[in-house]
Amino acid sequence: MSESTIADEEMETSTWPELAVGLYDKLTGRGAEITYEFEEMAVDVPSKVGDDADHARWRVDGTLRISTRERD
Repeated sequence: MSESTIADEEMETSTWPELAVGLYDKLTGRGAEITYEFEEMAVDVPSKVGDDADHARWRVDGTLRISTRERD
């Protein structure tokens, strides 16, 4: 496998959890900070898995910062 193919495969994600895990793995211990800014974003959060789940609407309007550091 060529280096570009390996790099392309490492960059591809198919789900949000995969993206989160990948970011955490890359940033842990590097003192990194990720900042997200939202304007009137709404997320429908399910109460459980399945078609019959109730949903709560969460509204986000502001900044979310995620920081990483090494554990002592």
